[in-house]
Amino acid sequence: MPGRTDSSAATDSPDAGPPGSDIRTARPAPAAGTAPSASTARLPAERAGRGPARLLPARSPFRSQLRRIGSGRVLEIGCGTGDTLADCAPGSVGVDHDPQSVARCRERGLTACTADTFLASPHARPGAFDALLTAHVLEHLDDEQVEGLLRAYVPYVRPGGGVLLITAQEAGHRSGPAPVRFTDFPLLRAFAESAGLAVRRTYSHPLPRPAGMLLRGNVFVLVGQVPR
Repeated sequence: MPGRTDSSAATDSPDAGPPGSDIRTARPAPAAGTAPSASTARLPAERAGRGPARLLPARSPFRSQLRRIGSGRVLEIGCGTGDTLADCAPGSVGVDHDPQSVARCRERGLTACTADTFLASPHARPGAFDALLTAHVLEHLDDEQVEGLLRAYVPYVRPGGGVLLITAQEAGHRSGPAPVRFTDFPLLRAFAESAGLAVRRTYSHPLPRPAGMLLRGNVFVLVGQVPR
């Protein structure tokens, strides 16, 4: 188990270059073979005219990050209402614990499921996806839940496929809804390695790491790969 940390100091050397919805309450770790539910935690929109954060979008769809894990089918865990899922390749699927968010995705013409309906769907085939994405989810889960989530969903990504883990930096962490704990580069790396992923890169987006103290939209990004 990776263990918890409140440290904001990253031991990785993150890149400086360019590259909500519901709060989860703590639950026991899911049984093996089940898919944990997850929901993208939306941060409140920054009010216009309040500091440099107004220059950035309140919710990035992470288009540039998606390019880093290839152009194939993406399985997004915690898809919310589909803002990022809409930028994914055809055949991509979102999973969210909130049926209303899933319904909104479907209204937009996207493919989305709750965890249970995903497991019962033809999409739930080992190696069916080219990449996995989860953004603003892991910081809202405890260690066992994170490990259970990755253990449940990584097998649906083909060998050699990409995994993209994104969490909030300080300003986003403070802005609520309240995360379980601060999930920075060292903890992201620990979770990825615990899941058997190869860590390819970590970096700060969209601005260098110090901006995370002030800008809600600045995030930690880890790019991993499923072993071949």
